[in-house]
Amino acid sequence: MQAKWPTWKQKITSNPAWVLVAAFGTYFCMYGFRKPYTAATYNGSDFLGVNYKFLLVIAQTIGYVAAKWVGIKFVSEIRRENRIKAILVLLAFAETMLLLFGFTPRPWNMLFLLLNGLPLGVIFGLVLGFLEGRKNSEFLIAGLCASFIVSDGVSKSVGAMLLNFGVPENWMPFFAGLVFLIPILLFISMLSAASPPSLADVESRSARQPMTRSDRWAFFYKYAPGLSGIILIYLFTTLLRSLRADFAVELWTGLGYKKTPALFTNSELIVMLVVLLITGMAVLIRQHHKAFQFSLFTSFLGFALIISSVIGLNNGLNSFLFMVLIGMGVYIPYVAVHAIIFERLIAITREKANVGFLMYVVDSVGYTGYIGLLILKYFTPSAETILSGFLKACLLLGLSGLAIIIFCYLYFKIKLKRNEHSSISFSAGQSSNI
Repeated sequence: MQAKWPTWKQKITSNPAWVLVAAFGTYFCMYGFRKPYTAATYNGSDFLGVNYKFLLVIAQTIGYVAAKWVGIKFVSEIRRENRIKAILVLLAFAETMLLLFGFTPRPWNMLFLLLNGLPLGVIFGLVLGFLEGRKNSEFLIAGLCASFIVSDGVSKSVGAMLLNFGVPENWMPFFAGLVFLIPILLFISMLSAASPPSLADVESRSARQPMTRSDRWAFFYKYAPGLSGIILIYLFTTLLRSLRADFAVELWTGLGYKKTPALFTNSELIVMLVVLLITGMAVLIRQHHKAFQFSLFTSFLGFALIISSVIGLNNGLNSFLFMVLIGMGVYIPYVAVHAIIFERLIAITREKANVGFLMYVVDSVGYTGYIGLLILKYFTPSAETILSGFLKACLLLGLSGLAIIIFCYLYFKIKLKRNEHSSISFSAGQSSNI
């Protein structure tokens, strides 16, 4: 039988660059439906004595975290052929909620921002499913993560520019979504054409199959102590990342900078490039155990950078450089969990699992913790500014993160070695019975 050579279309759509651009662009544009509202201050609209913008952040985050809990099942079970349709339906629903947010008077329109967060919280896992299980997954997923690093700033810049053009605060989120609508449809069409992992990818990284409920519980219980440590690492970085993102205007103001659209984008571009370079290096490490250890090592350095940045600010470090270094310190471990830790753990163990399941476990805990932090902070009387509270959180979570990473390193070193010995013993026993 004559071998069937790939067509030019297959060659293009299987190219890592095609897959990366499609995933990056899709998730980059998704932020245009989620984050532009944070560029507004919404002054003078307090509800029952509670700051209105705070309520908006809480509302959307509640919707987002609800989607993460639902996503543990939805994302881990959905089949590849259904992902694109799901993304399109979810985006249409999110933009409709922004339209209703514009029509509805304050403070009742916050309900529609909550509903806006529900569909958007699932899209990441659907896009991620196209990238995992490949020989270059670290680079691809790091590129996907780079999209939400820089898009956070760009979406705020778009929101700020619309406000400068005179668009009312209530309507700005909807029109920001329209700005990103055509580009995101283009990138989704590219994503739909992306080729699945090759046979060589599957041989190297294992097949990433939909999981049942029993599959999910079996995997978690088997590695519960180490996975719990990773959950805490991710929780800490989520808290710091979310505070830095949702209250960027307040943090920059506290550091002495005026609100300018370019400021948000410039700082995040630098962070994105450095984090992408560091995380992408893992694709050069072929041995899964070494790559897994590399991810823990870089995460350790990230938390150390957070602590060093706060100490530096108190000793005269430039404020812009401080925000950039904090961003690097937060995103290095944050992206390592996305792109390396879970990807290589599955490749090492060869268990029936997928990265989407594990990411939605840590995401659900991370965003639930963020909601709890916001509520506790807001209703606990304190005279300190958002900046001073952020600096304290950086020191506390940074030190805690260092300790937990050391625990995770020791746990997985012992656990994975035992698994390896058990596998060798089982193979030897099977051979002796032949």
